[in-house]
Amino acid sequence: FINRAGAMVIPFLSLYLVNVEGFTLPQVGWIMSCFGLGSLVGTYIGGRLTDSIGYYKVILASLFFGGLGFILLQYINTFYGFCIGIFILTLMTDAGRPAIFVAADAYSKSGNITRGIALIRLAINLGFSIGPLVGGLIIANLNYTSLFWIDGITCIMASLGVFLLLQPKKLKNKFEEETRVIKEGIPPYLNKLFILFFIIMVANSLAFVQYFSVMPIFYEQVHFLSEDVIGWLLFLNGATIVVFEMPFIAWLDRKQVSKTMATFWGIFFLGLSFLVLNFTSWSGILVVAMLLMTLGEMIGFPFSNALALEMAPKGRKGSYMGLYSMSFSFAHLIGHNGGMNLVNSFGYFTTWTVFSIFLLFIAMLAIWLYFLLKKSETKNI
Repeated sequence: FINRAGAMVIPFLSLYLVNVEGFTLPQVGWIMSCFGLGSLVGTYIGGRLTDSIGYYKVILASLFFGGLGFILLQYINTFYGFCIGIFILTLMTDAGRPAIFVAADAYSKSGNITRGIALIRLAINLGFSIGPLVGGLIIANLNYTSLFWIDGITCIMASLGVFLLLQPKKLKNKFEEETRVIKEGIPPYLNKLFILFFIIMVANSLAFVQYFSVMPIFYEQVHFLSEDVIGWLLFLNGATIVVFEMPFIAWLDRKQVSKTMATFWGIFFLGLSFLVLNFTSWSGILVVAMLLMTLGEMIGFPFSNALALEMAPKGRKGSYMGLYSMSFSFAHLIGHNGGMNLVNSFGYFTTWTVFSIFLLFIAMLAIWLYFLLKKSETKNI
């Protein structure tokens, strides 16, 4: 929560690059591709390190050095400098992502992992609902550079919280021995069903990341919203998740909803959120779209996280969650750049139409995965 409450740079990064640094949309797209490349390398390294040295050390280092990276990023003002800086920053910050999922699995009771992940998402979204809102107000009343300091300091504060409160010696005896067991099963890249699941998550995330790069520019250029109003829209996403996700996920869990079908519905509602943007020029549709995206996020992400853990054999959870996390990294690598260039070449209407049709196809793939997993379970029985 402390970490994400200070997450003010990333939601406004595309606006900062355009309005303050004066970069073009294609240039912003390339910088965001470097963001994705850093995330890709970071999650791969983080997954491997989690299996070898344990999640505690990985989370601690990721938060601390990521905080320093945010503070230093504000002093870069060239295109190539930003490409290198954002690559190094996201490498450090996203190295901790697989470790967090493995830690969630270690702390959760048996059969409670979906709700455990939902609880972590609650903390993330509670912070993320506050961060962009305060960030938008700071931009409107002060400047962009203040965000870098706040984001960096809160990351470092979070690392201190991990160091002071999680007591690594006790965790080592109780939990970390589980990460050193003999590996069972096959690596994730040899698991055909997991690779299909990975492709689905990459595709879903390609569209999802548009809400954090292309969409803020759409809000400003087409609907003429100021940064503080954009902050309120992003706050709506986080606040809705904070209020409704935990009871909603608990209800779906009790109904024993298939994790794969929940992933399907998450993709479906995300696609619908893009489609409605083409229905009208009324700015209220932005709220409708944000709520549809949020509904898809609430259903899809906790269950897809849990599905990835469920598919991971004993002793390989770090590697599997590393590859799962890399799906978001690939999305950052391709999605921002693709979205920016689509808008630059064809406009927003065509871009939202393309993403809607694309997500409909991916939703069908999720249904195919559901039947393949059912078939696989029957064979194992």
